[in-house]
Amino acid sequence: MGRCARDTVLNNDTKVRMSFHRASGILLHPTSLPGRFGIGDLGAQAYRFVDFLEASQQTIWQILPLGPTGHGNSPYMAYSAMAGNPLLINLENLQAQGLLNEDDLSMDHGFSDSTVDYQGAYAFKLSRLRRASEKFKEIANGEDRSAFDQFRKDCRSWLEDYGLFMALKDNNGGLPWTRWDKSIARRDPFTLNQARVDLAAEIFFHEYMQFEFYRQWSGVKRYANDRGIRIVGDMPIYVAHDSADVWARPENFMLDEETLEAAQMAGVPPDYFSATGQLWGNPIYNWEKLQADGFSWWLERIQTLLDQVDIIRIDHFRAFAAYWVVPAGHENAINGEWVEAPGAAFFETVDQKLGKLPFLAEDLGLIDEAVETLRDQFDFPGMKILQFAFGGDHKNPYLPFNIGSNFVVYTGTHDNDTTVGWYNSSASDYEKQRLAAYVGSFNPISVHWAMIRLAMASRANQAVTPLQDLLGLGSEARMNTPGVGEGNWEWRYTDAMLTPTICEQLRQLTELYGRSRDQDTE
Repeated sequence: MGRCARDTVLNNDTKVRMSFHRASGILLHPTSLPGRFGIGDLGAQAYRFVDFLEASQQTIWQILPLGPTGHGNSPYMAYSAMAGNPLLINLENLQAQGLLNEDDLSMDHGFSDSTVDYQGAYAFKLSRLRRASEKFKEIANGEDRSAFDQFRKDCRSWLEDYGLFMALKDNNGGLPWTRWDKSIARRDPFTLNQARVDLAAEIFFHEYMQFEFYRQWSGVKRYANDRGIRIVGDMPIYVAHDSADVWARPENFMLDEETLEAAQMAGVPPDYFSATGQLWGNPIYNWEKLQADGFSWWLERIQTLLDQVDIIRIDHFRAFAAYWVVPAGHENAINGEWVEAPGAAFFETVDQKLGKLPFLAEDLGLIDEAVETLRDQFDFPGMKILQFAFGGDHKNPYLPFNIGSNFVVYTGTHDNDTTVGWYNSSASDYEKQRLAAYVGSFNPISVHWAMIRLAMASRANQAVTPLQDLLGLGSEARMNTPGVGEGNWEWRYTDAMLTPTICEQLRQLTELYGRSRDQDTE
C-alpha cells in the first residue's frame, strides 16, 4: 500500500511523465462499473475492466476524483480532498477476509444495473462496513493490525482531522460543520479533545474505511500498472465548504469571520455550458496565506493523490492564472470578477519540493493568453474536445489538424453529452455538415466511431474516449450536466456491454494509429 505522504523530493527519473509516446485510453469513473450493491466498486469488475483495457491495447485509464461525496453526489464536492469514497469498497472482498458472511450480502430486492442508487447503496453498504470494522477489531491478525497502524501513522496529517470530522458530522445528524456547536465549529482544543474520547468508536470506523479503501484501490492500481496501464486521476481545483479541509484549516480559505460561511465563492462566468455562468459555491482560497506557508497544504494534497494515481489532471487549471470570484449572497455567477493567482510561484514550488510531476492541465472554457503562457511555461499538456471542433472555420483550435502533440484529445468529457447525444440533440446542421465533410461519408448511427477515429488519428500524444462513446450510447448515459443539481453521476454500464467485437475494433484503431501498448516507446 502506498504511503499517504512523502518527506523527500520525488526522483524525476522514476516518475511517469505525460510526455510518453502516442497512447490512448478510456475515461470511466469506478462508480460506473457493474456491481451488485447499487454502485460500481473496486471488486472483480474493476479488474475485468483493466483486462478489457489490456486486451484492446489501451495504456490510460482516466477517472474522476475518488473522494467521499456529499450532497449531490458530485465527486468534485467531497468531504475531503485526501480521503477515498467508502462506497467504492467491495463487500465481497471483506467477506473473503472473514469480516462479513453470506447473510450480510443478501438483499430483499436487487439494485438497478444501469444507474447508481446513491441513497440505497449508502444505506446498505455503510451498515455492512460497520459490521466489518467491528469484526476487524475482533479477528484481524497481526499483519493486518500492523498494516492498519502503519496506515494511520502515514496518513495522520489528514486522517485524524477527517475521522473526527466525519464522526462529528454523524453525531450532528449530517449537518454542515458551520451549524455544529460553536466550540466545535471553531475548533476549541479542550472540546475537540473531549470529542475524540467520546467519539472514539466512530472515529475508528471512519479510519478503518479509509484503510480498506486505500488497500483495495492500491490493488486495482497495481494490477493496472503491471499491465502497462497508467491511471489519470482528477484533482478538483476547489474543495467543498462542508469538508474536513475547510473545517480543519479555515485560515486557508476566504471565510466570513462571523458565520464561517464562504465570504467569496468560486465559479465561472457565462460560457458554453451556462448563460448565467456556474456558481459552484466553494470558498475561494486565501492564496496570500497559502503562499506565505510555502503552499504546504497543496503539497500534501498532491503527494496524497500521487499515492492514488500516476498522472494528475488539474481541474479548472485556468484558476492558477486567474480565478472568478463571486461575493457571498449572489445566486448566480454573473456578477463576479477575475483575480490574479500566484500560479507560477505555486508550480515553481512544486518543482522545487516534489520534482517535475506528471500534470495535465484542464484548459477549457474562457482561456486567455495568461493561462496558455502558464501552461506552456511548465510544459503541461492541455485538453482538446472534438465536440467543439466543427463550429466556425478551418481555424477552429479543436479541429484535429490544429491540435499540437502536447495535448490530450477527447471525443467529449464527463461534462459533455455523449457523442451520440450531442450529434442527435445539440449539433447544428452546420456542424454535422462540417463533420461529414471532414471525415467523408459515414452512417450517423456510427458517429461515435467516426469521432473516435478522428481522435486516434490526431497529432495529440494522448487520445481518451469516455466509455459511453465507445459503446455508442445516447444522452441517457450522460455523466453530468453542468449547472443541474440532480440526476448526475448515476450512469453505469452492464457487464455484457464490453463485447469482444468492441474490444477488437478499438484494438485495431489503436494499433492503426500507433497508440498501442507495444508501440509505446517513451
